[in-house]
Amino acid sequence: MDLTHPLMSLALTLVAGILGGELFARFKLPKVTGWIGTGIVVRSLGLPGLGPGDLNGFAPFTDFVLGYIAFTVGSAFHLASLRNAGKRLSLLVVTEALITPALVVAALIFIGGQSVGIGLVMAAVAIAGAPGTTVIVVQEARAHGTFVKTLVAAVALIDMVAVVGFAFVVSLLDSGGAGLDIASLTDAAAASVTKLGVALVIGAGCAGLALLIARLVNPSFLGPTMVATILGAWGLGQATDTSSILACSLAGVMLTNFRHETARAGDAYLKPFGGVLFAGFYTFAGMRLDFSLVVPLAGLVGLFFFARLVGKSISAYLAMTLARMTSKVRRYLGVALLPHGGVAVGLILLVEENAHLASMHDTVAAVGLAALAINQLVGPSATRFALQRAGEVGLDRPRLLDFLGEQHIVVDVKASSREELIRQLADRLYATGGLSVSKGDFVREVLAREEEASTCLGEGFMIPHTALAESDEVKGVLGLSCEGLDLGAPDGRRVHAAVLLATPETDRNRHLEILAAFASAITRNTNLREQLYSARSAAHAYDILHADDAVDFNYFLDEQMAPSRAGHA
Repeated sequence: MDLTHPLMSLALTLVAGILGGELFARFKLPKVTGWIGTGIVVRSLGLPGLGPGDLNGFAPFTDFVLGYIAFTVGSAFHLASLRNAGKRLSLLVVTEALITPALVVAALIFIGGQSVGIGLVMAAVAIAGAPGTTVIVVQEARAHGTFVKTLVAAVALIDMVAVVGFAFVVSLLDSGGAGLDIASLTDAAAASVTKLGVALVIGAGCAGLALLIARLVNPSFLGPTMVATILGAWGLGQATDTSSILACSLAGVMLTNFRHETARAGDAYLKPFGGVLFAGFYTFAGMRLDFSLVVPLAGLVGLFFFARLVGKSISAYLAMTLARMTSKVRRYLGVALLPHGGVAVGLILLVEENAHLASMHDTVAAVGLAALAINQLVGPSATRFALQRAGEVGLDRPRLLDFLGEQHIVVDVKASSREELIRQLADRLYATGGLSVSKGDFVREVLAREEEASTCLGEGFMIPHTALAESDEVKGVLGLSCEGLDLGAPDGRRVHAAVLLATPETDRNRHLEILAAFASAITRNTNLREQLYSARSAAHAYDILHADDAVDFNYFLDEQMAPSRAGHA
């Protein structure tokens, strides 16, 4: 009986990883750390079929999981949901691409005495975050708000930055440019741009084909279609000698922005398999780690860990300060970005697969995986601490004004008439999700309602609205103007805030609740009104409306319904 068959070895690895992860979970430790630790133990046992020389035989499995991780990272980058967040995310990309790698390179080369090549590779690995771990922590904390939105989007984005940075470093080292001369840098930059372009074509092609297949086949085959998309993007990346992980990321980006609901449905199909995939992936990663090298390199591990932490903190603080974000986002975003995850492991594994980088694999694996294990121990706690300090823990409950997400807020609105204002706000509403009715019909209904009676509530606030039979949820957009708009309001005041509201015909009570809440808040709460009218950004306005002290009008719906349920008991 052959117990060294690859499928038997894979089964043993999965079982061992699952048991190891559950054992660590019993002690309130991250499962990821348990999986890596299990891999280290399995390697030390020297089991037939699971020795260091056998691991390359499992490359198809680890490649698929890495492609899956990259695909889900990309599919989280939905541009319509990130409106108003572009400036801060762009600034974060720049600071993350410069500050964190610079500090890691300086620490490893000038303090740790490592080669330029190792410093550059570890710098690219340091950029990567942990989307899966971050999302789990956010869900467990039931956190919600501007900080959470920024954090989740940032983690997905900087993982793509890490992949692009890694592709640049590999191109540089492949060309023998460890000396960092201008010619080598230019060649590496050109090679990286070429690979990025090829990966973009692959990602767009795979996403387009997936959408075509999804239209032609039964919806039950959507999951297998997503699997084929990941495999296809990875395989084409390998065949064209470009970055497979980047191709999968871009396939996710394209798919979620071409057809967001399809991407979400595909994620929902794959999610139940995530646990077993990750258990095997991280266990194999642990099996590649020669633990005997970790102890001699303990100082280097600590150096890398602290250089990365300082880099994350400085880059996030600087980016959020330049973007004029609130103090809670500036202070704690860097700490929340501490977790390290699958993309980092994937980049470490790719080092071993590259013949030009084989000489540095042991050091990169030992330092990178040991630091990752530390990050998985302290990272989730750091993220939860940041969420608590940001004041967004426990806010992931339905609120009256949940339809006003940051992407549904427009500042510095300019309009000379009510019709022009309504059309501008309708443009944003349809750009961020829209309604089942056409935009033209929706605007006509709102204008017809406005002709019947002005929706200006006084004190510089108006709420043009309509009820739609085709709608099944409340949707709206808030427009703000610090200077105020001369729209002929009955009280003669300039309009500083306008909410364009669409509510379901079947939920008129919610419609009246929203009208009453805004009327009460704007006309009676002078402090809130002045803060809202002078909001300098959409994020600032969101924080004002969703702050703890705004709960008297933007209340939690479950609490509001509780007395009603009790009254009927």
